[in-house]
Amino acid sequence: MAGTPRPHPARTVDTQVVVVGAGPAGLLLAGELALRGIQVTVIERRHAPDTASRASTLHARTMELLDSRGLLADLGSPPHEPRGHFGGIPLDLTLDTPYPGQWKVPQSQTESVLEEWALGLGADLLCGHTLDAVHDLTTHVEATATSRHGERVRLRACHLVACDGQDSTVRRLTGARLTGTGATRELLRADVDGIDIPARRFERLPGGLAVAARTPAGITRVMVHERGTPARTRTRPVHFDEVAAAWKRVTGEDITGGTPVWVNHFDDDNRRLTRYRHGRVLFAGDAAHRQMPIGGQALNLALQDAYNLGWKLAATVDGTAPTGLLDSYHDERAAVATAVLDNIRAQALLLLGGPDIDPLRTVLTALITHPPARTRLAAMISGLDIRYDVGGPAHPLLGAALPHTRLHTGDLVCTTTELLRSGRGLLLGLDAPPPPLDRALADRVDTVTARPAHRSPLTGTPAVLARPDGHVVWAGGPDGHGLAEAATRWFGPP
Repeated sequence: MAGTPRPHPARTVDTQVVVVGAGPAGLLLAGELALRGIQVTVIERRHAPDTASRASTLHARTMELLDSRGLLADLGSPPHEPRGHFGGIPLDLTLDTPYPGQWKVPQSQTESVLEEWALGLGADLLCGHTLDAVHDLTTHVEATATSRHGERVRLRACHLVACDGQDSTVRRLTGARLTGTGATRELLRADVDGIDIPARRFERLPGGLAVAARTPAGITRVMVHERGTPARTRTRPVHFDEVAAAWKRVTGEDITGGTPVWVNHFDDDNRRLTRYRHGRVLFAGDAAHRQMPIGGQALNLALQDAYNLGWKLAATVDGTAPTGLLDSYHDERAAVATAVLDNIRAQALLLLGGPDIDPLRTVLTALITHPPARTRLAAMISGLDIRYDVGGPAHPLLGAALPHTRLHTGDLVCTTTELLRSGRGLLLGLDAPPPPLDRALADRVDTVTARPAHRSPLTGTPAVLARPDGHVVWAGGPDGHGLAEAATRWFGPP
């Protein structure tokens, strides 16, 4: 008779930051921290990469941030669609950016690129580990995890960041609260091989909503909402038979002869955390907010969370951060999430509402053709309308992302985006050297003098100071009025 198995003794991992979850947000955050010399350990419950297609849409602002880290070449030449939608109503996403529209990259490829980048910079990855406990001990954080072989790991770090998705284990273990509107409706979707059905782009039918799109590989993604079907709490994965039955009732088509490659369900839950920071525990991506995945905004919101947090957390860990810098992560990103969740909720109403919503759709369809309305909605969807409250004297560029501009620096030609690849701040003088900064900030801010190759929103502004995430925190003239104050506010005292 076999005896009771003895538990494995726990091994201890000392690191500076623990990131929970090796999805896109977790891997981007790990890379951002490692880029700045921070020791980071990522723990992931999966023991192998997820090959399911999942989220596949990258928007303009996300493409800009990936460019600022030199990662676009690794994505190859993804399919590009200049048109998106708002609540199923076609929307031209063409804007003043090198990356307008939607870029279709399978999530598995995005994760692969980010993982290779983060590991190449020195991040550690522990796969096949399930998080068991998190304790904020005021001076540091301790977490325990168990491998799929039963081996226990105790992790000790300065901070822990939850990037573990909408059903976040960290959120459950810490009791972090969500605020907003709970789910009322459910949608089913599947990637199916071996079926031949008409393409459907957000087709509103008497019985509900149907979407069907065939990939070049011959796989058809179907998505269906059956009107009147409420959201439900599921304890097991949805089965393809359920998807096929709902599809039949809504469209009249039989897809049972197909082979399901991936099956999934989601709902219109619309909530975010009341606080993104709980002491030494922080949240990013879907761990910080739950939303219906309309138009790829969830993935882009998550990646932009990580991009905003990375440099702030690194400065906090290495001791250079000014007072309140880490708290600005919640202030900035919670406001962005609230705006995104509002537009997603409006789109859900337009997509899933009954016939009484049709007059509103008719009016919006007409309005969306007018340039100011189209531009406003396109910027909202693309993430190009984000402007943070960064303080300082008013200026049209203040708080916005540094405009993408081709520059001549000596005999070289580069872009403003490329100048951010060091991961440091940027003091950029246009046509003439910018006002000087304290020399002690040289390891935190790069100083560059360049000549714009064309007219851009930078034209007429002698100099700008941008954070590592590319958002402008000062713009001014040769006298440097307000520059020292802005540098101290965002990069710490010399």
